[in-house]
Amino acid sequence: MAEAQNSPAPDAARAGGPPPVGSATTGAIAVAAESTVATRMSAPPSYDVADFPVPHGREEEWRFTPLERLRGLHDGTAVATGEGVKVDIQAPEGVTVETVGRDDARVGRAGTPVDRVAAQAYSSFEKASVVTVPKETVLTEPIRITVHGEGGVAYGHQVVELGAFAEAVVVIDHTGDAVLAANVDYILGDGAKLTVVSVQDWDEKAVHAGQHNALIGRDATFKSFLITFGGDLVRLHPRVTYAGTGGEAELYGLYFTDAGQHQEHRLFVDHNTPHCKSNVLYKGALQGEGAHAVWIGDVLIEAAAEGTDTYEMNRNLVLTDGARVDSVPNLEIETGEIVGAGHASATGRFDDEQLFYLMARGIPEKEARRLVVRGFFAELVQQIGVTDLEERLIAKIDEELEAAVA
Repeated sequence: MAEAQNSPAPDAARAGGPPPVGSATTGAIAVAAESTVATRMSAPPSYDVADFPVPHGREEEWRFTPLERLRGLHDGTAVATGEGVKVDIQAPEGVTVETVGRDDARVGRAGTPVDRVAAQAYSSFEKASVVTVPKETVLTEPIRITVHGEGGVAYGHQVVELGAFAEAVVVIDHTGDAVLAANVDYILGDGAKLTVVSVQDWDEKAVHAGQHNALIGRDATFKSFLITFGGDLVRLHPRVTYAGTGGEAELYGLYFTDAGQHQEHRLFVDHNTPHCKSNVLYKGALQGEGAHAVWIGDVLIEAAAEGTDTYEMNRNLVLTDGARVDSVPNLEIETGEIVGAGHASATGRFDDEQLFYLMARGIPEKEARRLVVRGFFAELVQQIGVTDLEERLIAKIDEELEAAVA
């Protein structure tokens, strides 16, 4: 794969890591570094939708989003219907599953809405699902949450809470057709370990927007995989904060953007506590006219967060003409007492040399292309640790590639 790599930023170097990125532009591929202060939000966080003006598309946090395709989620005209989505939760023995109201203390504890759609979701859901893993419980089977769209408009809220030293894997699977705004809270007790795999495998007309908040306790580990394939428009906002020292966050993402799709991932890691770590790696592939992927990676190291170690990387593979990537890594450091910090972004077209190398060894072109893209995503998929899901994702990637050459 030939990549457009940016020159290093002197203040973002990290020993042993890849070179950080400043800015680069290649045709319709744009990569830019900007101030984190400008990109995080234009209004203070709030649970009240009235505190956020209706976006017009010129705001920093909305400038990449085609607002008309949000189907009214951003301006209050999307009214929930009874046939919006169906949620099914399959949990191993020992896990508690509850349905609660907005006044439950766990709802919203991990983070406050930072844009109008997230606030609209919080203000509009009727009941929230709360999944609780008791302290010191180590699950050997995943918790599986299925969100299936049934053609309507829906608002939702999901909470996953792990007690101290608990360990769990949660798979959240989104399928069907819906217009959905839903927030998810992850609350990790001290020493807890949580792996979350959120799969957006919607039908082609679906719209999905939401904010994912993770509150990481002392010495806790949070690993997130955000996998996006389907939908007309998907706009997700993962956010991480730390509730104690020694917390670690690993945020991985995989997206495959087809013709006409808009897929947007906007991350924010707030290093507000000393001696915590974060690592971000998102990879995307794009094909077809009008395919548009947006990745915003904001990392803030606050003045109190001494001993922070952080790195973020976004890589994109453009398979055909007519696709566009906007990749914006941001890093703001308020203290010099850190272990390491850096960011990088690389976007390139399919490497003809790699293709020629494989074909010269007797591999047909179609199979060679599949092998290159599979290899591009393999390091992410293989880290999930759920065999049936890994196999399904690889099959989905193959299906996307089949469509490209059909």
